[in-house]
Amino acid sequence: MNERLNFAAFSPTAYGDVLGREQFMDMGLRSLWPGMPRLAGPAYTVNCPPGDNLMLHAAIYRAAPGSVIVVQAGDAEYAMAGGNVCAIAQSRGIAGFVVDGVIRDLAEVREAQFAVFARGVMPVPGQKQALGTLNQPIFCGGVRVNPGDMVVADEEGIAVIPAAQQDAVWQAAQQRTEQDAAQSLADWEVNHRAKVEQLLQSLGFTEAE
Repeated sequence: MNERLNFAAFSPTAYGDVLGREQFMDMGLRSLWPGMPRLAGPAYTVNCPPGDNLMLHAAIYRAAPGSVIVVQAGDAEYAMAGGNVCAIAQSRGIAGFVVDGVIRDLAEVREAQFAVFARGVMPVPGQKQALGTLNQPIFCGGVRVNPGDMVVADEEGIAVIPAAQQDAVWQAAQQRTEQDAAQSLADWEVNHRAKVEQLLQSLGFTEAE
């Protein structure tokens, strides 16, 4: 992780102008409580077999402070974590969870203001009987996530920035954000309308009689 760069400074929408679609998780993964602040940090990856949450429970004691624990759950039928697990992760400095699955004890998680992005909630907990993997490549929300990839998540979506591209992607997002901020809405409209009309003309569009 490049600690000089503040990846939380920009929304996933800023990175969406730089990265390809394949680096954004599907819209089924979402923030689980309203007003959740933007989550950003290097991925600590977890892979759990169906119905089992042992590896996520192990990860909270192994992930470095500032990490985002990213979980490939085996299903969405059993909760991967609850209030106590989230509280311990928070106390250890973990930035938040991104879970391709479900959690429980949402009221506790919301009260603690711990950032969790997941597919929903389920009261029934998973078992702790099977091994998966820790800090190995996984797929979460349809995106391949490697340990150390930068995860940026907010109400707009979840971006995964490959470790090798982080500096270039951050700088491009900063440049795009600054350009947008320097342009008035009126100027944007003029440029946008001209571009739209040019594209329509190039595609042979004609107005209806």
